Amino acid sequence: MIFLKFLLYVWMVLVLLGAFFYAPLAKGLGEYTRVMYFHVPMAWITTLTFLIGAIYSILYLRKKDIRYDYYSETANQLGLLFALLATITGSIWAKMSWGAFWNWDPRETSIFILLLIYAAYFALRSAIEQQDRKAALSAVYDILAFVTVPFFIFIVPRIYSSLHPDPLINTQGKVTMNGKMQLVFFNSLLAFTMVYFWMLKNKLEVIKLKMKLKQLES
Repeated sequence: MIFLKFLLYVWMVLVLLGAFFYAPLAKGLGEYTRVMYFHVPMAWITTLTFLIGAIYSILYLRKKDIRYDYYSETANQLGLLFALLATITGSIWAKMSWGAFWNWDPRETSIFILLLIYAAYFALRSAIEQQDRKAALSAVYDILAFVTVPFFIFIVPRIYSSLHPDPLINTQGKVTMNGKMQLVFFNSLLAFTMVYFWMLKNKLEVIKLKMKLKQLES
């Protein structure tokens, strides 16, 4: 396990070095290009972890096992964190490219609405004291909330005209980056995803430990 952590650490260091010293700058974007290697992975992980949270919610409704409620809450906590990171890195890009941190671009508006939706999820949980009722209502809300994620992430930004650059894979299904940029980008995507799963694993282990302690106390 220590060896895997060390490998992940080295991988992340190489990604950072690649982003700042190896990958060329995109034409017309200059130094702003580097934000892409952090912003896109944050947005991808946001979608991934909200999906995992919804899966845990479905498992809770099917099996009525309270641990799945805790797992779903944990996944959504990380989802909100990475959504904020995606918003911050996107705002930095917007300031550099468009002159303002916030422009109410369709993608900015979409992620802002998602932040509100998942903030309401935690508000709902904090408003209900009875554990079973909290878990059931939270699970239903979480599943409905995730239904909006593909809509706001993938559909809305493509319906309306946007200042946002073209997605990584264009309408012809091709990746428009050169080889060096692709190498750094996909390594960044994978490395940050591994960091996310490491964070999720640690948080779930803490939950399991707390549940065991409760069982021993009872």
